[in-house]
Amino acid sequence: MGSDKLQKATLAGGCFWCMVGPFENLTGVLKVVSGYTGGSRENPSYQDVCSGHTGHAEAIQITYDPDLISYRRLLETFWQQIDPTDPGGQFYDRGDSYRTAIFYHNEEQRREAEKSKKELEESGIFDRPIATRIVPAGPFYEAEEGHQEYHKKNAMHYSMYREASGRDRFIREHWKGRKFPSETLQRLTPIQYEVTQRQGTEPPFNNPYWDNQREGIYIDIVSGVPLFSSRDKFDSGCGWPSFTRPMAGQEVVEKVDYSHGMVRTEVRSREADSHLGHVFNDGPKPSGMRYCINSAALRFIPKEDLEREGYGEYRYLFE
Repeated sequence: MGSDKLQKATLAGGCFWCMVGPFENLTGVLKVVSGYTGGSRENPSYQDVCSGHTGHAEAIQITYDPDLISYRRLLETFWQQIDPTDPGGQFYDRGDSYRTAIFYHNEEQRREAEKSKKELEESGIFDRPIATRIVPAGPFYEAEEGHQEYHKKNAMHYSMYREASGRDRFIREHWKGRKFPSETLQRLTPIQYEVTQRQGTEPPFNNPYWDNQREGIYIDIVSGVPLFSSRDKFDSGCGWPSFTRPMAGQEVVEKVDYSHGMVRTEVRSREADSHLGHVFNDGPKPSGMRYCINSAALRFIPKEDLEREGYGEYRYLFE
């Protein structure tokens, strides 16, 4: 697709460190940049914005391909990262620079944003009014380099910050995966149950997918939700299947793991809340990430079986 057909979405959700990751792995998203918008001063600095004197909000600007992902899908992801009922900031970041807002770039985006906000208000998920503003997009100023991809450059501090701020707890409480009936869990093998329900770890180099080289997708063994693609799989030498990114960022959640005398970042599936594995920042470019996942948490569907298994919409990944 030519660059003239790409579109931009500008969203403010409090601390911009926390807003990049959920979008950058969505199919159709080409770039996510942290920055400042909605204020009065040109080229503000981080200190200017934090002072609250310029009127800017910390925000992200997403460049996306509308043929691969809709603006509505981006809005759905946005709502699930924030507390849209808080008019005074986000979590323990207070002040107008941490306000939530949707900055629309055209009339179609405005209509989609208003519709999406109304649906959220009527959903009953929140018992307070939705405070997120919907306003025209203005100049967007990229933040300093140290703030770009902060979640990768300072992964440990980022994970601890997210959890300590209350953002992750709020997301779990309001967007938690549905509970699965006991008969679903009873179909799991002992190792699948141990890994997904008890945070276990299978043996390296002795599991089904560590060296699987076939094309296809990997789904959550409990919920059936697609999580990873063979297009993002690589041989890390660790003995477990490794991926540079999830297929869809919002289906995989990360949390700080203090078990076994270490501080790591755990990876879980949002829908089933299954333990999947851990993520590290020693992967290959361009993402620099290594999602080290237990085979026992996954089921592989080869590309030739996608239609038969009900996942035909993902066939385009291998064409």
